[in-house]
Parts: sequence; structure tokens; C-alpha cells
Amino acid sequence: MSDSSWGAPPAAGQAGYWGPTAGGLVQGAAPAGPAYDAPQAQQTRPMPVVPDDPAHGGAQDDDRGAARLSGPLFRDETQGLAHGQTGPTHVPAPYSTRSPAPYPAQSPTQDPTQSRTHSPTRNPEPMSHAPQPAPAPQKKSAGRDLSAAIGVGVGLGVLIIASLFIVKAVFVGVVAVAVVVGLWELTSRLQERKEIKAPLVPLAVGGAAMVVAGYVRGAEGAWVAMALTALAVLVWRMTEPPEGYLKDVTAGVFAAFYVPFLATFVAMMLTADDGSWRVLTFLLLTVVSDTGAYAVGWRFGKHKLAPRISPGKTREGLLGAVLFAMVAGALCMQFLIDGGRWWQGLVLGLAVAASATLGDLGESMIKRDLGIKDMGTLLPGHGGIMDRLDSLLPTAPVVWLLMVVFVGSA
Repeated sequence: MSDSSWGAPPAAGQAGYWGPTAGGLVQGAAPAGPAYDAPQAQQTRPMPVVPDDPAHGGAQDDDRGAARLSGPLFRDETQGLAHGQTGPTHVPAPYSTRSPAPYPAQSPTQDPTQSRTHSPTRNPEPMSHAPQPAPAPQKKSAGRDLSAAIGVGVGLGVLIIASLFIVKAVFVGVVAVAVVVGLWELTSRLQERKEIKAPLVPLAVGGAAMVVAGYVRGAEGAWVAMALTALAVLVWRMTEPPEGYLKDVTAGVFAAFYVPFLATFVAMMLTADDGSWRVLTFLLLTVVSDTGAYAVGWRFGKHKLAPRISPGKTREGLLGAVLFAMVAGALCMQFLIDGGRWWQGLVLGLAVAASATLGDLGESMIKRDLGIKDMGTLLPGHGGIMDRLDSLLPTAPVVWLLMVVFVGSA
């Protein structure tokens, strides 16, 4: 914009115009000149004049992000400044309500973008691509109350060992009680989650009788008790309406085989002369296998074993279970079992690790189908009785059979 575009300076005090005069910037009538004619001048929006040394405009003006050049905005203002006038004495209403921007003065030749970039009153914004600190590593958790689990495990171990070596019949009673409680937990979860009403009374009576029959009459007595229990389930369910009969009796027969029948092999191991040591070897190998799987999997586990069934189990944990069980099996067969050899313990340990893992996965499959985490809450830190029997039940017939093959049944 040149000086001639303003035309001749008008007389001061004329209304309707804001522009330069010989005495400075005044408001007056729009002059006639070569650059604008009267209609265009009246439609032109007046522009404010910012003073040289503005006061700080407050926090709301800090965000506008625009730098201001110090000095007059137009060359015409130099005429008024030459006579000692620092700026206009009147600011139009539309601009009098906003405070001037609080940016420092700079020379007219300075690049405005430098003032916006290096202004000391503005804090630099963090770069979006700046490296972020790495998150702190999270510690692995066992997922249960470990102290309670250890306390309950030690208490159960003392009860089992005391009954096992003092009076064998007492240990058989402990097994029968565990079977009845396990059946109660299983049938209760089936009814709650699937509306399957497996008859508990014939299952509990037949399950306890099955364990006693296995101890007294061996395998033959166990099979007979199993058959009678299944028949009792079929008859008992006939006393109710026929709706759901098939699924109820099917679940009942499954429960009779899964809990009391498999537990009967523990009672049959006890009938041998060194039966207490055989049962102790069976319990030790199963516990050591579970402990090895947990310890190695918790520390080194990276590759999932069966993520769709049990996401917490890893292949490294399975290798730990096999290693721990084989070492414990060699020691037990060599020093606890009459006529046993260390290499037989290696085979026994490998078989126990496999059966215990499969039993644990089988129980996990059942719980996933039911949509539950534990079968019960009777044992703090462990869950229910069935959550402790999951690896013991399928391992019992495996250990019984290998013991018979290696050292006989007497």
C-alpha cells in the first residue's frame, strides 16, 4: 500500500472516516482520491492500531499464536509519530474489548515466524515422535493366594500320610469322603451352569461303596460296584418327569466313572504288602509333576501348550513336569518300592507327567464348558476338591498298572 492511495488528508473531526492526517490518525469523512471512490471507502472496514508497548493481555491471548511487529502498522502513521504522538487516543469499539497480544517487540525487519518460534513466553510443545520411556516390566503373578495354597497343601499332606501309615482303613475312609465331596461339587456345577440334574444320592452311595469294594475285593469288586451304581442312577432318575432324562442319566454315569471309579485304583494299590509306599509314590510323583510344571512354566514359559483349553499351560512347563517326575520316579522306585529299579522309575515318571497333564487339561475342558474357574471354594488357594483331584484321578490307574507290571500286585 502506497501513501498516495489514501488521497489528500481530510480535515480533522469529519465523521465516518478513520485514517491518517497531517496531525496523525483521526476519524473523519472519507476523502476523494485516486485509489477509492466514496462508496468503496464507506464500505471499507476500519483497521485497529496496536500500541508499541502493550500490556499483557492475560492467558486467553497467549494462545493466539501470532507475532506482532513493533512500531506503526502503516507508513502513514510515521507522520503522527514524528510529532511525538505515540498512537491514537481512541480505539474503535469492536477492538477495545480484547487485550493486545503479549509478545515482545521486534524490529520491522525480523521474520515474524522467528518471534513465534523462539518467544520466551511460550513453552515448546513435546514432539509427537519423541522417544517415550519404556513401561516398567510387570511381575508375573501366580493368580492365587500362594500362602493359603501352601498351608492347605501341607495340612492335607499331613492328614493323608498319617492315615496312610497308621491305619490303612482310615485312609480308605479319607478317599471315600473326598469322592463324595467331589461328586457333590461336580453335580452342583452341572445343575447351576447347564441345568443337568445328575442324581447325587445314588452317586454318593455308590461312589463310597465303589472305593470300599476296590479295597476289599480288588478290581472285580470295583467293576461290580460301578455297574450297580450306573443302574441305580437310571432307576433313581425315573422318579422325576421324563424331560431331560437322557442328559441327566448320561451325566450321572459319567460322574460315577470319572470320580469314584478312577479313585478306586488308589484303594487297590493299598492292598499290596508295600501298598502304603506305592500310594505315597503315586502321590509324590503327581505332586512333583504339577510342581515342576508350575515352576518351570512360570519362570521360562513362552510357548502355549493348549491355549484354547488352558492358556496358562506352556510347553516349557510340560518339559519341567516330565523332568521333575522322572527324577522323582527313579528315586522312589529305587528306594521305596520293594524290587523296584531306577530305570522303572524313569518310565513311571514319564507316564505320570503325561497322565497328570492330560487330567488337568480334561478338567480345564469341563470348567471351560461350564464357564467357571474353579469347581468349588472348599480349599482356600486351591478351589474345590475336584480342583485337586483333576490330575490325581487319571494318574491312579496308570500307576497301579505299571506297579503291577514292574513289581507285581502282591
